Amino acid sequence: MKQGSTDSVRWILWLDCGGGLGVGISMLVFSAWLAPVFRLPPPLFGIIAAANLVYGSFSLYLALRRRRPVLLISILAAANALWGVVSLVVAAAVASRASVFGLAHLLIEAAVVIALARAEWRHRERLASA
Repeated sequence: MKQGSTDSVRWILWLDCGGGLGVGISMLVFSAWLAPVFRLPPPLFGIIAAANLVYGSFSLYLALRRRRPVLLISILAAANALWGVVSLVVAAAVASRASVFGLAHLLIEAAVVIALARAEWRHRERLASA
């Protein structure tokens, strides 16, 4: 990303909160349908939904703030990186019983949150004042 105005990086936080809240809410609302399609254990399905809601809410909190402490942006970046690794580990652990849709969800989620973590970490100083 080009080193332009600080407003040019603000979309990172909005993407993070929209993705996290959207996935978390969708997983809860459609859990009766999605859980059997994904073939993931119901407790794991609930944990994934809850984690998405937590980090989506935290990134929304940051996106709405006028000024954001670099420490909080760093925490969000670290949490996203950790969740990406957890998603990869879970995908490997459930690969033999999850459906292709369940594995795809876990792998895509890992890729997205790792990319968000990288962007948030790289632009944490600019995000603090964006």
